[in-house]
Amino acid sequence: MNAADDKTIVREYFNSTGFERWKRIYGDGEVNKVQLDIRNGHQQTVDTVIGWLKADNNLATLSICDAGCGVGSLSIPLAADGAKVYASDISEKMVTEGKERALQTLGKAENPTFAVQDLESLNGSYHTVICLDVLIHYPQEKADEMISHLCSLAQSRLILSFAPKTCALTLLKKIGSFFPGPSKTTRAYLHREADVMKILETNGFAVQRKAMTKTRFYFSRLLEATRM
Repeated sequence: MNAADDKTIVREYFNSTGFERWKRIYGDGEVNKVQLDIRNGHQQTVDTVIGWLKADNNLATLSICDAGCGVGSLSIPLAADGAKVYASDISEKMVTEGKERALQTLGKAENPTFAVQDLESLNGSYHTVICLDVLIHYPQEKADEMISHLCSLAQSRLILSFAPKTCALTLLKKIGSFFPGPSKTTRAYLHREADVMKILETNGFAVQRKAMTKTRFYFSRLLEATRM
């Protein structure tokens, strides 16, 4: 399938059966053991990003684009800490849920600013652009285009995560264990870290910090790159 098909599949999945599944995973209600493992893994990635940003001691001065914000797991705490956050997602249902959670948590609607947009249509200029757990839905060629576009939006820094392509994870994917269960997500694409770093370098960015989140069913390489 081509990239357009991938985008359509992602949009339709997260506006239908996928929405209810991931709403539960990204919430705090009861889930099965696999979903709990993925919830914990995703939260570890979010916590790492928040830790990086807080360590710089300037979070309240930053403008941040959270591309592929889901239900606001990252956007809401960043806004609570004073950052100006622009949050977007391809799924209208995810964005609606994010808005509701922001109102419940923050008691206001001005920040974060939520919008229904696919990644390619994002515009503007932000100090920091963040894209977590999105690239897994797209093949390398499309991921390269997405990363390049995100770089064009970032004044200073880009933080992104992806499922690293290793022998072990490739094997898990082949045997159907990467995203187990009857309610599978979209196709899971793995990406070589060297390929991602090459695209970042081509766009004038250098990796400053790395992290790896690894649980039984969640694997995510996290990179922070800044303009050279």
